[in-house]
Amino acid sequence: MKNFSRSPQSAHAFFETHFGRVGFGGGHINAADLERIKYNHPGLVVDLGVGLWAWPMPVDWDGDGDLDLLVDCPCKPYNGIWFFENPGGSKTPVFKAGKRVHASRRNIQVCWVDGKPRFLLPGAEVSADLTKTTKIYPTSRVEKHRKLRANQWKYVDYDGDGALDLIAAVGIWDDYGWDNAYNAKGEWTNGPLRGFVYLMRNEGTSAKPKYAAPVKVRAGGKAVDVYGRPSPNFADFDGDGDLDLLCGEFVDSFTYFENTGTRKAPKYAAGRKLTHNGKTLTMDLEMIMPSAVDWDGDGDMDLIVGDEDGRVALVEHTGKVRDGLPQFLPPVYFKQQADEVKFGALSTPVGFDWDGDGDEDIICGNTAGYIAFIENLSGPKVERPKWGAPQRLKADGKTLRIMAGKNGSIQGPCESKWGYTTQTVADWDHDGLPDLVVNSILGKIVWYRNTGTRKAPKLAAAQPINVEWHGEQPALKWGWMRPRGKALLTQWRTTPVVVDWNRDGLNDLLMLNHEGYLTLFPRSKRGGQLKLHAPQLIFETNPGYVRLNSKSAGGSGRRKLCVADWDGDGRLDVLANSPNAELWQNVADREGMYKLINRGTIFKRNISSHTTSPTVVDWNGDGVPDLLVGAEDGFLYYGRNSRK
Repeated sequence: MKNFSRSPQSAHAFFETHFGRVGFGGGHINAADLERIKYNHPGLVVDLGVGLWAWPMPVDWDGDGDLDLLVDCPCKPYNGIWFFENPGGSKTPVFKAGKRVHASRRNIQVCWVDGKPRFLLPGAEVSADLTKTTKIYPTSRVEKHRKLRANQWKYVDYDGDGALDLIAAVGIWDDYGWDNAYNAKGEWTNGPLRGFVYLMRNEGTSAKPKYAAPVKVRAGGKAVDVYGRPSPNFADFDGDGDLDLLCGEFVDSFTYFENTGTRKAPKYAAGRKLTHNGKTLTMDLEMIMPSAVDWDGDGDMDLIVGDEDGRVALVEHTGKVRDGLPQFLPPVYFKQQADEVKFGALSTPVGFDWDGDGDEDIICGNTAGYIAFIENLSGPKVERPKWGAPQRLKADGKTLRIMAGKNGSIQGPCESKWGYTTQTVADWDHDGLPDLVVNSILGKIVWYRNTGTRKAPKLAAAQPINVEWHGEQPALKWGWMRPRGKALLTQWRTTPVVVDWNRDGLNDLLMLNHEGYLTLFPRSKRGGQLKLHAPQLIFETNPGYVRLNSKSAGGSGRRKLCVADWDGDGRLDVLANSPNAELWQNVADREGMYKLINRGTIFKRNISSHTTSPTVVDWNGDGVPDLLVGAEDGFLYYGRNSRK
């Protein structure tokens, strides 16, 4: 294999000379379409979840006297408002599987008036059956900021005069910007996210409202300002008879503003974070959305909270107040009867027999930075297997989770709880056991050595993937992180594919380099030691080298890859994320160079609003690779390969 340094144009000319022109075949390759896979496991209980972004509304939807869950999910393709029936019997029941009752109504909020739920959108109210919308305010925006990512409206009798006032809470991104604003020390140089709460006081009556101009709610002598996505809840959280304010935020914590005034003359103290056992109370992920309600009927206001990955949790009020701060328990995530297989959001599946029992399981990453083992319980040659619940993998005895922290994401500190794991299962050290090779939000390629057995894997702590560079490792042209030694640092959120591409018996690494080109890091064995060599530009298309992403900073990377002989011609092809998956067909090779042609999207169904992640499986055992795709909604989609 050669390290060709010729320009894209000359590489193109090389193939034109030796192979002639290879035609482009666009369009959808398969007639059959993708379908979400099901657990096929009666009695199994899993985390309750919708797709990306859960906006929970605890209401008695079926009129049986207990609180059910309506959860709005604005993502694609799982868009909708979903009804999860509470069968009763516990404050943390096992809900029935979700049923879609309406299309998503973005920014929908539930508030309670005289013991009944009312549903509001920005500037409008939605009927109790979710079908009709009535305008209640002249505009849906109460400020002029451009970068708005939350717009949450509610009714509340703010001042106890009997007339319903309007609250509009907004998450504003103008000061934060979005991308690539760290200095060389890894310090964020833009501003924070803003989260303001506006009051439009009703100077009329509830029947004939007359709303005053919006003003910011103040606390501690200044405007309420939390870290984006305020999700305000006005309720008596400390049991003294007036309305306090409790807000969420874009990340994971809650801010409490005590009403130190009266019911009719509110005055809010400076915000304080909710705590538990002396530590800030947080959710597992971020983009949280709390909704206050007395869930367990014990007379105090609990929180029902949605997470970015579609899960919903109970954050229970203990009924206690310490030093003026109401005490809540840590989140307990609701469960449901298992229906469709899901693991978080932006799921990244890999088909592999992880437990060595002869059938293909699923190893899957997600936005939260976890990696899970989803066990195939059916055995080989079953096209629609029975699945176990996702089990989070451990490394070095601890739950494996990669997170950005305060400065690990190029898009800033508001992404601190995300990890975006994407991985390959392969025998990296050639000891006969499958290991994990992982990329993430950090762009640092690491591997977890399997120190267990073939049937009982056990992962060691992460180690860097080291490369024998020719001189200094090339660095990304953005961000503050720089390569350290031989450890590979490249574009974030793109799959490190471990494959013996050159068929020399050693596993190589195929992935995007620092400039977004598809490259091969070849392997050799010297003195009994495995060596990974600098990346080679060996993939050519029409025209030039295969470059899967030419964008920079936050727009870089983001390509999920899989290698398989999709078309059965004996050549290894490349599958990449697309509306489902696109085929880069391997059509020719000569002197270590390979011609890849993008044949377009394989299936018709568009399951991507942000990204997808393809892998191949052969559950039915016919020797033909079929497609399994993880989508932004966290569900997994399966499609048969149409070739014979």
